[in-house]
Amino acid sequence: MMTKETFKTYAPSQIESDRRVLELLSQTFGSISAASTEIINLEAILNLPKGTEHFVADLHGEDEAFRHILKNASGNIKRKVREIYGNTMRDSEIAQLCSLIYYPEQKLEIIRAEETELENFYNITLHRLVRVLQSVSSKYTRSKVRKALPREFAYIIEELLHEAPSGESKQMYYNRVVETIISTGQADEFIIAISNVIQRLAIDQLHILGDIYDRGPGAHTIMDTLAQYKNFDIQWGNHDAVWMGAAAGNDTCIANVLRIALRYGNMDTIEDGYGINLVPLATFAMEVYADDPCEVFQPKLSDDNQANNIKSRALLAKMHKAMSIIQFKLEGQLLECHPEWKMESRRLLGAISPDFTTVRVGDKEYPMLDTHLPTVDPKDPYKLTPEENELMVKLHRSFQISDKLRRHMAIFLSHGCLYSIVNSNLMFHASVPLNEDGSLKEIEVRGVPYKGRELLHNVGMLMRSAFNRDTPEEERRYAIDYYWYLWCGPDSPLFDKAAMTTFERYFIADKATNVEPKGNYYKLRDREDVCDMILDSFGVKGPHRHIINGHVPVKVGKGESPVKAGGKLMVIDGGFAKAYHNTTGIAGYTLVYHSRGFVLVQHEPFSSTEEVIREGTDIVSTTQLVEMSETRMRVRDTDKGVELQSQIDELRELLYAYRHGQIKERAVK
Repeated sequence: MMTKETFKTYAPSQIESDRRVLELLSQTFGSISAASTEIINLEAILNLPKGTEHFVADLHGEDEAFRHILKNASGNIKRKVREIYGNTMRDSEIAQLCSLIYYPEQKLEIIRAEETELENFYNITLHRLVRVLQSVSSKYTRSKVRKALPREFAYIIEELLHEAPSGESKQMYYNRVVETIISTGQADEFIIAISNVIQRLAIDQLHILGDIYDRGPGAHTIMDTLAQYKNFDIQWGNHDAVWMGAAAGNDTCIANVLRIALRYGNMDTIEDGYGINLVPLATFAMEVYADDPCEVFQPKLSDDNQANNIKSRALLAKMHKAMSIIQFKLEGQLLECHPEWKMESRRLLGAISPDFTTVRVGDKEYPMLDTHLPTVDPKDPYKLTPEENELMVKLHRSFQISDKLRRHMAIFLSHGCLYSIVNSNLMFHASVPLNEDGSLKEIEVRGVPYKGRELLHNVGMLMRSAFNRDTPEEERRYAIDYYWYLWCGPDSPLFDKAAMTTFERYFIADKATNVEPKGNYYKLRDREDVCDMILDSFGVKGPHRHIINGHVPVKVGKGESPVKAGGKLMVIDGGFAKAYHNTTGIAGYTLVYHSRGFVLVQHEPFSSTEEVIREGTDIVSTTQLVEMSETRMRVRDTDKGVELQSQIDELRELLYAYRHGQIKERAVK
């Protein structure tokens, strides 16, 4: 029976009003048949299960753990394999099959060296992989699956996917295809290809809620991985902002990223990743701090860090101290230029006594842990020496000429922003500044007050303007400076703490000075009414709406829950960085949003890629059901569904216009 929608009529005035859109549509769908076919196709897509979204935050340069989570889809691939083979395969066999899917090239090298019945292995494995791919791809259209297939094997994979070996003739056909793959010597390549497709389809959309950069060794590798990834977005974090500022030419940001790298012995991203020449810094540090043990500036190195030896540690400590002093000088200069930021209290070099023995912080004097400051002039403490100035000129140039850094920043700009709203989920890295009463706090940016969504939007546009060639010079200069404020400013939505107490951590023994009081957002975000107010202010609608953010590690070991405000807020900074593992008690979260609802995956520390390949081990993960739907969500229930429905409505209008001669069908060639 025909529905009422089939007979929907359109007034001539409406057709005329929409004529430009309809004429453009007719260029693609030039006939009744073409328009009808597309409507049928789109309606079918609307009824497919919702694709799986993965949310991660605060990667902090831990590239191995991040890449593994992408490869295993936060445990989703193993769950699929267990669903299919749980009753027919041993746990060890399941583990080996999964490690093959994650790292096919490396795993096949081991198998070829150890397997005595290689042809039999290929036969069994190819059949198993096809079944896994059938399961993973079941929620997608054939067209979408086809686009994910490698060109050289697309036809064969598609045949195997859609020709289930049920009848005798089909069984023979299916088996013969597999046998021919093996006999032609293409088994390895085929296994690699099909494994990569499984990985690709297991995650439909990836959301990264900030802080790709920091102390870990492989932020550049993460960015290289994302450059090859299809569907992802980034909500910028404060560590990302300081790197963006460095790439834009902010010397204070350059000093910060170098200091952090030196503190944790992370030279991979700096030197190998981006080709930043640190020889001038090493030369300067050895000259100025030749006999200085730099005890306060000893780097925090892991046991497996190549620089963890006496000679390398001594050099890193000197470089670390040199860059720290330069950073404090540059910060003081920047704050003098921007009194509107109201951060005068952070100009602490000027609060040191002339003999460098004490420093005044607030109303109290504290002994200095390090009194050897040969480059600091008590009469003009923020002035760089000629040698320091020459060094910064060289470092500035190194950052500016790095092609890879420029490419990675382009990815940040094309795939990133300060916040995103996807499928009724509001995502941002850190906070939305609030007053004590829970209302949105007005923050002045270049003399203009903003709050809430307006604040994040305009700050995001200001960040972009630093990289736009057509930005007026004064605005561009301010935008470049502002990156440092976003890194550590008290009203920065990427930081939102009273102060970043870097100076105190180096020079003052009293740990009470290290405290960084959090803004009101962190004090009030447990309240459901506050979260509802924020969601309302951002225009987030729907019965199942949420705020998702990271930035502050969740202290799971002390009983803190990542799910807050009656399920309205989810904090997914579980600490990917190894340095946070003792604080959090875990090694990161993945929030998974599939057609059945939300699942929070809690990860244990990642061993190594080599161990996964050799032993078949995996990241040990536990799951927590956060919010499950009574009915399976479909594409029509998503933002994509709204978009597709709009396209269907336009096509139905075009169809009506064709049938009533208001728009002519185009000649069929």
